[in-house]
Amino acid sequence: MKILHTSDWHLGKRLEDFSRIEEQQAVLQEIGEIADREKVNAILVSGDLFDTFNPSTEAIDLFYKTLKRLSNNGRRPVIAIAGNHDSPDRIEAPDPLARECGIIFAGYPNSVVPLFELESGLKVLHSEEGFLELKLPGIDAPLRLLLTPYANEFRLKTYLGQENSEEELRTVLQEKWQELAEKYCDENGINMLITHLFVVKKGDELPEEPADEKPILHVGGAQVIYTENVPKQIQYTAIGHLHRMHQVDSLPCPVYYSGSPLSYSFAEANQKKYVLLIDAEPGKQALISEIELIKGKRLLRKRAEGIDEALLWLTENPDCLVELTMVTDTYLTAQERKKLSATHQGIVTIIPEVTNAVGFASGSKKNIDLTKNMEELFTDYFRHKNKGQEPNEEIMKLFTEILAVEDEK
Repeated sequence: MKILHTSDWHLGKRLEDFSRIEEQQAVLQEIGEIADREKVNAILVSGDLFDTFNPSTEAIDLFYKTLKRLSNNGRRPVIAIAGNHDSPDRIEAPDPLARECGIIFAGYPNSVVPLFELESGLKVLHSEEGFLELKLPGIDAPLRLLLTPYANEFRLKTYLGQENSEEELRTVLQEKWQELAEKYCDENGINMLITHLFVVKKGDELPEEPADEKPILHVGGAQVIYTENVPKQIQYTAIGHLHRMHQVDSLPCPVYYSGSPLSYSFAEANQKKYVLLIDAEPGKQALISEIELIKGKRLLRKRAEGIDEALLWLTENPDCLVELTMVTDTYLTAQERKKLSATHQGIVTIIPEVTNAVGFASGSKKNIDLTKNMEELFTDYFRHKNKGQEPNEEIMKLFTEILAVEDEK
């Protein structure tokens, strides 16, 4: 049985003023081509399907078209769970129609997938809260899935029936998983866990959550779950939330974040992106293949010493999105910014780094001389806030215009 693991699509997400929808269309098309080429039997999408609870119409349209394409007319089931960016109710709303296409949604940890069977041969054999067993077309061994979509601690406690607030949530979750595993997950089938929680190897340093990501470790978020909490019957654990593909642990089974299909912040600059192909047999260790994705723009950071170096580098790196740090002895003029923008259409942000910072030290105090006029006071303030850098002519002209407007009022 071949399973494809992907997650954190964040459909509808923007990077500042830049829409990523065309890149998302391209990379999801690429994932579909990989699924066809590798003759994948099922696809797991482990959360953060959308970027917001109320996604745009174009994001919703892309989502359903992609899932229908991936499901191959019900011959290849797609199992998608909610992440912390998703509305569980929105994810589950189309479930009756989606099931007819072989698409299965789980929005809550206690969601129950109804029993159904398609002409393709796809059939739900068993289902209860947090568990699903499927018969796949052309495959003898069943696919068993422990399903734990994202939920805050309150929802998880409700699902787990936890009454002792001091008891570690991860321990109770482990007991629930173990109960389901012992009931259903013998060596006659393929046994997997799919979740959108913060999973780490006990004792390892906690990885950073993605920039601009809604954290799930803080107050109101679920506790850290350890790989040792995964039942020994499980052959592969598919996690969502972290955007960098990496293996968390190899015991008791391969435990992986598949990562996002695109880089969504400059903290992910130069990251390679992947989907994971799991080749599994009953009673044997799963084999994992990392398949690199090549669609979508690269996110690059560049620190340029002056305008000429910046223009040359931008010319040499045309097809990307850029965070540009400009090291200069004065602030950029409007003409220089215009020249940069004309050279490269993918500049997301320009960060000035002024080198001749003299004058007030950071945090120093100075008495305000109220005998000075407003322009002089503004110049003093600008120096103080910008490590001694003088405002250029355009900044002073703008300030003078603002004063003039105020005088007219």
